[in-house]
Amino acid sequence: MLRGKVAVVTGSTSGIGLGVLKELAAAGAKVVMNDHLDNTEDHDQVAEIAKQYETEGVYIRADMSKADECAALIEQAREKFGKVDILVNNAGIQHVEKIEEFPPQKWELILSINLSSSFYTIRSVMGQMKEQKWGRIVNIASAHGLTASPYKSAYVAAKHGVVGLTKTVGLEGAEHGVTCNAICPGYVWTPLVEGQLEDQMKAHGKDRDWVIREVLLTRQPSKEFATVEQIGQTAVFLCTDAASQITGTTISVDGGWTAL
Repeated sequence: MLRGKVAVVTGSTSGIGLGVLKELAAAGAKVVMNDHLDNTEDHDQVAEIAKQYETEGVYIRADMSKADECAALIEQAREKFGKVDILVNNAGIQHVEKIEEFPPQKWELILSINLSSSFYTIRSVMGQMKEQKWGRIVNIASAHGLTASPYKSAYVAAKHGVVGLTKTVGLEGAEHGVTCNAICPGYVWTPLVEGQLEDQMKAHGKDRDWVIREVLLTRQPSKEFATVEQIGQTAVFLCTDAASQITGTTISVDGGWTAL
């Protein structure tokens, strides 16, 4: 389906990013795994995925909070494979706190990783995609890019920004065969969500099961977590010719959350 295409997925050693990378590899794409560390196991993991799906894969370390490293990630991917056809901006972090106590350094870090990194990677790849008259950019936003929750000021602001960026890039690429869309998941069972549990338990003074039922899934009508495989398969669809006229928009995978 995507044989011969080259896909870069930021923040892809675990969670949604890893799920997306695996589905792209399964569809035949050559894949670039990314994280801010440089662990041997990550190199081994992408090599195993590439072997499993009879494609090629490489790990490239880049800190997505740094503009120059975002650009370097794209350049190194091009050096390895000659081009970048698909860019999935997935890198993200979270912090939960009342706004009057929200650490300014956390605000800056969340905006740099969750929003600015997408600008820098898109900036670095857009010219090449326009020249080749084909490109797919998929930004992993969130239901929080369309609505809000308390205690998540930086995350909500960043994800709303991702949605706005997606619309602009969709317009700029529309006449050049380049699409840009945002996937807006509700709660997906990932290490990021699992990491929020303790903060939410502390904020609400409740136990784990109560937080899952009454906080995490209270606004998700399906009362089920989405899976990383479902997000990955949605991303693959957006990269196919069937989705060539879908651009500058959001795809919600949220169990009905934003229908409320």
